[in-house]
Amino acid sequence: MNVLHLLFTKDGLIYQIAKNKSIVEEKSYFSDEESPENFILNTLDEVLLKQRFEEVHIVSALNSFTLMPEGFSDHESGFDLIAFNTPVDKDSEELMLSVNRKFKVQFYYTFPKAYYQKIKALSVPVFFNFSGEKFLNAISFKNNKEIHINLYHNQCEFFAIDDKKVILYNNLDVNSEVDFLYFVMFTLSKIGFGINETKFFAYGETTENETFISELQKFVKNLKIVFDNLPSKNFILN
Repeated sequence: MNVLHLLFTKDGLIYQIAKNKSIVEEKSYFSDEESPENFILNTLDEVLLKQRFEEVHIVSALNSFTLMPEGFSDHESGFDLIAFNTPVDKDSEELMLSVNRKFKVQFYYTFPKAYYQKIKALSVPVFFNFSGEKFLNAISFKNNKEIHINLYHNQCEFFAIDDKKVILYNNLDVNSEVDFLYFVMFTLSKIGFGINETKFFAYGETTENETFISELQKFVKNLKIVFDNLPSKNFILN
């Protein structure tokens, strides 16, 4: 079976093609100031036409979401709830839902309609998920105050967990590794997590963000790098 995995980030698209659970192709594309208009959309077109896929799995790490308790059912208000965090455009975005039963929370998030329609046009089974839900589902935890940080290219997401409960989730678009550190440390001060009692766990692009890791190590006693992303491995904690 040929399966296409797609990860959408703030400024990028990463894909993997898997055949019978073996990764046969992987590539990352990131836009910048010199990229042509609709660079990611056009890149998506090229990826979708590479071959015939039996399934497509999509993970969105786009910073347009809200976190609610499991069972919240007023789906019509999803856009309005997200709008408290970031601007939304109902005409150009699809409202999506991902539920995490392990922690009894659910994520409303938006996904660009242009991407959504191109992927659905393949007429094969398509599975959408939000990066926060997938990350949270992969976390191993104990009865401690814990911060779990998943690092991307120019982006990070993190959970604050206490006594097996989600205290806070955020997904940050930042251009400086020092900004990562500022936001995480600011969060600690606001939720009452003592720096010495909190355990930190880092995942993802830890080598790419080595300045963040080295700076964080100066402030915290308990930091474990769970893994560093390597080619053909650890694609959003698969």
